[in-house]
Amino acid sequence: MRRCYRACRKRLAGGRRVRRGNAVLETALVLPILLALSFGLVEFGYFFYVKHNFQGAAREGARVAITPSATNTDVTSAIQAALTPAGLHDCGYTVTLNPADVSAVATGSNITVTVSCAWGTVGSGFRPLALIGASKNVSGVAVMRKEGS
Repeated sequence: MRRCYRACRKRLAGGRRVRRGNAVLETALVLPILLALSFGLVEFGYFFYVKHNFQGAAREGARVAITPSATNTDVTSAIQAALTPAGLHDCGYTVTLNPADVSAVATGSNITVTVSCAWGTVGSGFRPLALIGASKNVSGVAVMRKEGS
């Protein structure tokens, strides 16, 4: 009789059976997956942010390079000016121009500007899981035709 009374009292007290530890167990199983997903989103989001800024900087450099009086120094200055607001001016990026001397390019010829950097040299605080290898190359490319005078 006492056993039945205790079981009924436990059920009636909260309207449901007493269960201990279920929430803790479910949290322990789900939390690592949610944290890995969140950190992965942060890491890949920052990667695409850097890639987008490199593409924008390459476009700005190409825009300067196609003007008739452009020099290589003007192109690298434009790229530096585009990357500085994004905080990427000191990541050790490289600028590749094709052809190598933009001042000697004939009107109507294509000029390719590439801005690239190794992922390992960009903002180390934004790689919590290191899902993207440090040797991965992040780059932005722009191609435009040389304008006439």
